[in-house]
Amino acid sequence: MYSFQYRKAKSLAEAGEVLAKDDEAKPLSGGMTLIPTLKQRLAQPTQLVDIAGLPELAGIDNKNGVLTIGAATRHADVATSKAVQDAIPALACLAAGIGDPQVRNRGTLGGSVANNDPAADYPAAVLALNAKVITTKREIAAADFFQGMFTTALEPGELIVKIAFPLPKAAAYCKFPHPASGYAMAGVFIAQTGDGVRVAVTGAGASGVFRWAEAEQALAKGISAAAIEKLTLAADDINEDIHGTREYRAQLVKVVATRAAAALSGKK
Repeated sequence: MYSFQYRKAKSLAEAGEVLAKDDEAKPLSGGMTLIPTLKQRLAQPTQLVDIAGLPELAGIDNKNGVLTIGAATRHADVATSKAVQDAIPALACLAAGIGDPQVRNRGTLGGSVANNDPAADYPAAVLALNAKVITTKREIAAADFFQGMFTTALEPGELIVKIAFPLPKAAAYCKFPHPASGYAMAGVFIAQTGDGVRVAVTGAGASGVFRWAEAEQALAKGISAAAIEKLTLAADDINEDIHGTREYRAQLVKVVATRAAAALSGKK
């Protein structure tokens, strides 16, 4: 691990100011990605700005048809929150399946979304639910936020404060987790919203999370597993690695999407 300075931010404004002035500084909250990266000497920040525990990043609130969750909320808290379970049960279920207990009790919603790992779970929920990512500077629509593998619309010094999820009529999430890491080899979040059905896929896209338009069109005619079973997902833009070929992952997306649709329809 390379040497760096550690700074405990007293406020969100202080953290943003430090990060804006120092391009090599990194924010630290749960540290589930950053700490392993530092240990492997894959990153060499000048300083770590600790934003964990800042009150501006806390809280879960369900008001006026929108569930708002603070960026520093840990996965375990999302999973066990009655407010989340009542408002969007699929989101609580998603959080309960992230990694292992150690990760769930340290990792945060904001950190996961900001990192935009192509196999992370939360991006599928953010995109499918058409959420807004609220930062220290602005509000960013989900469609504009994710811009490719590990790439987002966040600017230097800009931090996620909270994420606002419009309440869907119904939603379901299903994934095939990697047996070692728990990351999604393929995960599908289906949401019935006021604007129609939205289907977001994580873990399989070569550029990260994406919407599956053909599945949305099929499910718009009626939510059922049969609607997905008739589809074929092209493998051209699907990720391929030592864990699976493009064709394997494309089929895996179809399988978990079928299961999510079945759960949503209430028919197993």
